[in-house]
Amino acid sequence: MCKAAFSRSALAAILFGASAAPALADDTFRCGNALIELGATQSDVLAQCGEPTAKTEETQDVRSGPQVVGTTKVARWTYESYSATRVLVFDGDKLVSIQ
Repeated sequence: MCKAAFSRSALAAILFGASAAPALADDTFRCGNALIELGATQSDVLAQCGEPTAKTEETQDVRSGPQVVGTTKVARWTYESYSATRVLVFDGDKLVSIQ
C-alpha cells in the first residue's frame, strides 16, 4: 500500500511539473538572437524584434475597488512566425504579458 501511495504521488508530481512548464515559457519571447522578458519597454522590443505583424491599442479604466481612479493604455502586439504566434501585451510602455 505504501508503494502504491508513493507511485501516485510521484505520478502527480510529474504531471504537475509537465503542466507547469508551458506557463514558464510565457515569461520570455525569442526573436532572432534577442530574448525579450517581462518588463521590457516598447522601444526595447522594437529595437530587438522590429515592427510587429499587427498592433491594437485600447484605453482601460484603472480601478481602486469599485472606483475608477484613472486610465491606462493597453497595447497588444502580435508577432507571427513560421513556428508560433505570440501576442505581447503592454500596460503603458511596460511589457506585462506574453501569450
